[in-house]
This record gives sequence, structure tokens and C-alpha cells, in this order.
Amino acid sequence: MVFDPIRKKFVVLTPEEWVRQHVLQYLIQQKGYSPSLINVEKQLLLNGTKKRYDVVVFNPNGSIFLIVECKAPSIGITQDTFDQIARYNLVTQAQYLMVSNGLEHYFCQMDYQAEQYIFLKQLP
Repeated sequence: MVFDPIRKKFVVLTPEEWVRQHVLQYLIQQKGYSPSLINVEKQLLLNGTKKRYDVVVFNPNGSIFLIVECKAPSIGITQDTFDQIARYNLVTQAQYLMVSNGLEHYFCQMDYQAEQYIFLKQLP
């Protein structure tokens, strides 16, 4: 078990949770995003189906700045992973996407006019 400072409770430290906790520390400590603007594992409704995103970072105005999909280190990052986060983003409309399995990290900026994502070397 590990204490999650965002959820303010202890959670089971599964391989995916290990990645999520490291991503949260990266977002807060390295990128300087405010913990008060971060939300973890909340439900969203996608085409009538309940799904859960891993991490969302909000802008101060309440719009979504970033959505993050975490996978266990043993899970490779594939096109299916990008398709999953892109489906979630149909609902969230984030400016940026991040996918990580703790070993590989991908960052994308959304271009809604061209209906594509642009890969970045890092998050702003």
C-alpha cells in the first residue's frame, strides 16, 4: 500500500499504480503543476459506457489541460494505447495527452482543427 496525496488515501501499489504515482510526482515536482488542479481515477461516460481515466490536470478555468494514461511497466505502449486515450479525449477535450508505462513516455499536443495529435519531446 502507498499513500496517494491526490486521493488522500492509501491505495494498493499495483504495477500500474506504481507508474501513476511516479507520473504524479513528475507532474508536481518536475513540471510544477498544482496538486489542487490534478484529479486521479475518475469516471467518465463514453458512448454510454463508464470508463475511468488515470490522471487529469485542469487549467485554472476548469478546462482540461492534460489527460494521462498509465500502463504497467510490463505493458508496451502501442497504437491501442493511443486509441484508448484518444477515445477518452473525445469526452475530455484536453490540450495535451501523455501515455506512460514508467519506462516509455509519450507526450502529444492536440490539433483539433486537423483532427490529429502532434508528438512532443516533453510537456510544456
